[in-house]
Amino acid sequence: MREDCSKCCLESILQIAKRTNHHCKTALSVPSSSFLWVLSHSELTFAYQQELTSQSGSCDPLCSLDETSSLDFEATYQSKSDLLKTVAVFTAALTGTLAINLSWVTDNQDIAMALLFAIGYAGIIFEESLAFNKSGVGLLMAVSLWVVRSIGAPSRDIAVSELTLASSEVSEIVFFLLGAMTIVEIVDAHQGFKLVTDNITTRKPRTLLWVVGFVTFFLSSILDNLTSTIVMVSLLRKLLPPSEYRKLLGAVVVIAANAGGAWTPIGDVTTTMLWIHGQISTLQTMKGLFIPSIVSLAVPLALMSLTSEVNGKGQDSPNVLASEQMAPRGQLVFSVGIGALLFVPVFKALTGLPPFMGMLLGLGVLWILTDAIHYGESERQKLKVPQALSRIDTQGALFFLGILLSVSSLEAAGILRELANYLDAHIPNVELIASAIGVVSAIIDNVPLVAATMGMYDLTSFPQDSEFWQLVAYCAGTGGSMLVIGSAAGVAYMGMEKVDFFWYLRKVSGFAFAGYAAGIAAYLAVSNLHISLPSTLAQVPFLSGS
Repeated sequence: MREDCSKCCLESILQIAKRTNHHCKTALSVPSSSFLWVLSHSELTFAYQQELTSQSGSCDPLCSLDETSSLDFEATYQSKSDLLKTVAVFTAALTGTLAINLSWVTDNQDIAMALLFAIGYAGIIFEESLAFNKSGVGLLMAVSLWVVRSIGAPSRDIAVSELTLASSEVSEIVFFLLGAMTIVEIVDAHQGFKLVTDNITTRKPRTLLWVVGFVTFFLSSILDNLTSTIVMVSLLRKLLPPSEYRKLLGAVVVIAANAGGAWTPIGDVTTTMLWIHGQISTLQTMKGLFIPSIVSLAVPLALMSLTSEVNGKGQDSPNVLASEQMAPRGQLVFSVGIGALLFVPVFKALTGLPPFMGMLLGLGVLWILTDAIHYGESERQKLKVPQALSRIDTQGALFFLGILLSVSSLEAAGILRELANYLDAHIPNVELIASAIGVVSAIIDNVPLVAATMGMYDLTSFPQDSEFWQLVAYCAGTGGSMLVIGSAAGVAYMGMEKVDFFWYLRKVSGFAFAGYAAGIAAYLAVSNLHISLPSTLAQVPFLSGS
């Protein structure tokens, strides 16, 4: 049976090749269990799929092809420059060859790591041109950097201990990301977001732009910018069909999430770091950074409102959820899921454990809940956690892992601290130093930059809640919006919406920079005029302590 099917399939392919003027490069013998051929072009495989589908309506399971993969590949395939790919691969191979030279790496560790990081970074930026997946590039870059670090370190044991410490810190963020994405996916599977989208009644593009921005801004101040981005981008995907306008709204989510996370100690990992180590306090930070943060969002929103994607749309955006029904007990799942996200900072405050533990707790509760309410209902398997885990963006999580491990290797080698010392030596003005940290954080992860800054300056140099530390909190939190890979929120958005680096650079970076600069100006004006939020906020129990 298999032999007959194999011969039949091979004959069909040869016939298709004749009709499409393609030729087989090599036709191998057909064994009793399978057959193998090598075709000159991938289009022939697609044509074969179409032929089988048109004849019988479906492929024979014994000789079927992955229809979805073939269709997606055919739709997205574009001819790439072989010369460009060759140069990229040759450059990477040459770099690897140099890395093998142990004595050179030992003497020039910083140069080798900077070169590797630059090549990997270029591979991520030019992903579309090179046809290399950014997740693979990120992982390869991370491993290569740590190999160089292990060669250049004083001893292998030191490098291993550095990697162990970095892995524990990175794993916390990745586990947090996976937990948040799974919770959001479960709520999404139950159509729980209809409770929110049904209440967003406006379909006017300009109004929706401002609504999404400010909802994300305040949500991020309660949660964190990463979770807020995951939730809001998921909402947008249910609220609007794929379009340039939806991508622009997703960029607004990134800017708003970073701005909203900068003015509360629990809204961004960098402000949390400064808060835990005593550089800033809760009330003074919220009073001092609320106005600059909201200005850093309002300016991009005002500028984006004038763009053709928003101002020039001829009709209101439709609600793609209008015809969908909420799954059974969807309101319960939505309430528990959002409650689990909101409970994470409370869990951290109560137990002192890392936030990812609170996220995993919420996921465990939601897992047991969905198993219980859908027990014995086989047709609702897609509403349970195992199916949700199969739908989350694992590729994006691996990309995030590669980027964080790469940056941690630069931190372990002391390269980031050297950069911070260079800024300190050549930019004596503290406002300019903080502003420069924000600009650099758009390229390099803001966590090690802030950590290096905390190591450079102690509380004797700049006391708690000084202008310098508050500017660092603001700049490191909002500066990452200038590039899509400059923040955790941007990386999550990039993976969920498949946004190109250069699209964000062309369409959004200028607006984000304008908001960033306007926020700094607002902070300096507020500091000089002594304008802040009402002091009655101190009466709120959560805000009264440092």
